[in-house]
Amino acid sequence: MRSIELYDTTLRDGAQGEGITFSLEDKLKIVQRLDQMGFHYVEGGWPGSNPKDLAFFKRAKNIYFNNTVLTAFSSTRKPGITPEEDHNMKCLVESAVSTVAIFGKSWDFHVERALETTLDENLNMIQDSLAYLISKGLTAFYDAEHFFDGYKANPEYALATLDAAVKGGASRIILCDTNGGSMPWEISNIVSLVRERIQVPLGIHCHNDSELAVANSLAAVQAGCFQVQGTVNGYGERCGNANLCSLIPNLCYKCGMETLPGANVNRITELSRFVSELANMSPASSQPYVGSSAFAHKGGVHVSALQKNPRTYEHIEPELVGNNRRVLVSELSGMSNLLYKYRELNLDVRNTGREERQVLEELKEMEHRGYQFEGAEGSFALRIRKAYHDYQEPFELNNLRIMIEMRDDGQVRSEAVIKMTVGDHEVHTAAEGNGPVNALDNALRKALNDFFPAIKEMHLADYKVRVLEGKDGTGSMVRVLVETTDGKKNWGTIGVSPNIIEASWQALVDSITYGLLQHEESKNKNSMSSTAAPADV
Repeated sequence: MRSIELYDTTLRDGAQGEGITFSLEDKLKIVQRLDQMGFHYVEGGWPGSNPKDLAFFKRAKNIYFNNTVLTAFSSTRKPGITPEEDHNMKCLVESAVSTVAIFGKSWDFHVERALETTLDENLNMIQDSLAYLISKGLTAFYDAEHFFDGYKANPEYALATLDAAVKGGASRIILCDTNGGSMPWEISNIVSLVRERIQVPLGIHCHNDSELAVANSLAAVQAGCFQVQGTVNGYGERCGNANLCSLIPNLCYKCGMETLPGANVNRITELSRFVSELANMSPASSQPYVGSSAFAHKGGVHVSALQKNPRTYEHIEPELVGNNRRVLVSELSGMSNLLYKYRELNLDVRNTGREERQVLEELKEMEHRGYQFEGAEGSFALRIRKAYHDYQEPFELNNLRIMIEMRDDGQVRSEAVIKMTVGDHEVHTAAEGNGPVNALDNALRKALNDFFPAIKEMHLADYKVRVLEGKDGTGSMVRVLVETTDGKKNWGTIGVSPNIIEASWQALVDSITYGLLQHEESKNKNSMSSTAAPADV
């Protein structure tokens, strides 16, 4: 089995993505998680460019890595000076890593326009810089920036830059599609030609500006590249980098190559969500392999076939990447979808009689009015349970009043007053908030906290409002989606109304009700486990 070397640059290239800022602690957590996963190399940053990266390498000295070689990134020396005089070279040496990666120019256009130096001096910069770093006892990789554009413009010069890197002592030469504009067949042909000339192991570093970074990386591997560079979730400048969360399963399951050790490929979904959380980025639901929609099925025909054999509509088993199968219910659903959800919720419904079809039609009618249960499975589960098994609501609203006061000094005050019945008790309470929905949420929780302590563990993770049709202006129907978490699990709920407060109330009530239901079921399950008789030994 052919082995592929994985080089992660999430902490440097990924951090250049718009809207992404990793704290020092974030970077330390991520590098340790990547080490646990078994990544061969992790690029920690550019120590000569900013104080945070300098601090990162200082802290990383105290971390013991089991699998990963931590690398530092920088550029070649500047034109007209020696490596010993160059600030970036000094910072690389002082970063106390064993392996460094430096980039240099392969495109004559960049040499003359961006560096504003001669083609010969650029070759000297590449060779001198690598030789200096190696003289300091470091292993040095060379990133040939803009290599494919450079090769297409001036192949002899682009290859000459690689020759300079070989003479300088580079241990790996990484061919970079920096502008992300190359096609897979171009990558394949050029890598094949380079392999004939360069004996140093090659790597590939692709950007996603043409949405081909993963395809281009795979083409490069097939043509002979030994190392693959990319980022978790494809984060990176402009349109991002090659997505390692897609590349790794493709290399492993489609190409039969070894990447991460053991069964760690099945933790790739966990890694994706861990990094997106620290990046403060919402996970892309449609992301291949690791997205929440990657193994989600909506059409009735699909679900019917899926129940007979998942291979009918899934190219791999979701468990192979740590993901899970989901069946959605919508206006496109058939009875197969609903029965699948019954089984998923452990409901004892074994037929497709009149009652079941009535539930399906009601759900479809609700979707027609604007409900969307794809992102609100908590509300969906409650609707199903209310139709069966004598489900009872844990609390009931008697009266709700919200006041908004706008003062002369510009301050706005919101207060919610609520009356509720919980069992045999009537509760009357009030709470303030920074807006009417926040006040409503605070009052609801205040009224229920003493009866249901589990609510204290539930927190609002996301709140979205969408106007469904704008033809009625401010009186239009709105849909509110709420995501709630208890620190272990997230669930979505929904409300729809022409009144945003009523829609928010529906979603908030469902979020707490479903959370209490999950808590109770978990408690009962744990209770049954603890009282189970021990097996004979």
